[in-house]
Parts: sequence; C-alpha cells; structure tokens
Amino acid sequence: MENFTAIPCLTVLVYLLAEVFKLATKQQRNETVPVLCGLLGALLGGLTYWLFPELLAGGDLLSALAVGTVSGFSATGVHQIFRQTQNGE
Repeated sequence: MENFTAIPCLTVLVYLLAEVFKLATKQQRNETVPVLCGLLGALLGGLTYWLFPELLAGGDLLSALAVGTVSGFSATGVHQIFRQTQNGE
C-alpha cells in the first residue's frame, strides 16, 4: 500500500517557510512566493526521499520531486483560501 504521510507535512512546512520568507523580506505582496513554494516543496521532497524514502508514495526521485512540488503549490492554495475567506471574497 502506498504511503502518503509526507504530503500534508511538506505542505505545512512549505507554508511556514513561505510565511517566514514574507516576514524576513517585509513584503506582503510578493509575486515570487508561489515559485518559491514550488521550489521549496521540490527541495523538501527530494530531501524526504533521501532521508525517509518510506514516507513517500512511489519509489523514485522524480516522483518525490513531483510530490514535493505539488505540496509546495498546495501551500500557496491554502494561503489563498484563508486570505479570501477572511476578506469575504
């Protein structure tokens, strides 16, 4: 059976790292954050494959990078959901 444990963990980690990045750069409207989230997700996916390969579905590095990238972009989507529900849009 496939193991999908790392996907929500990667999403949360990328979300937190993106928030730290936004605080460090003092810019609330930064268009590079989604790209940064995708790259951070890919990096963390590859790192997870290297350190804990049993936590990721699939058995190769390319799958780990893809899972990480999608998880990173998911962090951007989660942020947008929270932001738009707070603004009432």
